[in-house]
Amino acid sequence: MENIEEILDHTKTRMNKSLESLHRELSVIRTGRASTALVEYISVEYYGTSTPISQLSSITIPEARTIMIQPWDKEILREIEKSILQSDLGISPSNDGDVLRINIPELTEDRRKDMVKLVGKKVESGHISVRNIRRDSLESLRSMEKSGDISQDESRRAQENLQKITDTFTNKMGETGKIKGTEVMET
Repeated sequence: MENIEEILDHTKTRMNKSLESLHRELSVIRTGRASTALVEYISVEYYGTSTPISQLSSITIPEARTIMIQPWDKEILREIEKSILQSDLGISPSNDGDVLRINIPELTEDRRKDMVKLVGKKVESGHISVRNIRRDSLESLRSMEKSGDISQDESRRAQENLQKITDTFTNKMGETGKIKGTEVMET
């Protein structure tokens, strides 16, 4: 049998994971600058296993608009190139036989606006995730109240705390989205 503190701690942990997931998803969205996060999670078929590029190579940023991928196994270079081309990033690497270089083109104003909309969708998806976690915790609290494990007052206080936790995480997600939207719109 869980108590109120365990439910609230579990809620914070789950909401924090949703926030971390949002950070990861937003890090992949292109700004006008090069970032290793753009490519490190792209999966490549490597000996029959889908493996992220970051586990197959070193990824560096030699210049502000260039990503360089140097695989540890030269045999996988073509597969990495193919995976990047198949991704929805809209970037094409140049292969010199040893490394892949990706030049990040300047984003057009329309493309930036599309990216900001995508950021908004990702943030809204994060908010939905947090609300679902809140709903699960609320059900746990209500069932504890119904079974007589906690009083009505304790339940009400716990629900108020739950709402405060939820508001904190939704605000953090909103701030993260605003920051990313600003980054995308910068030239």
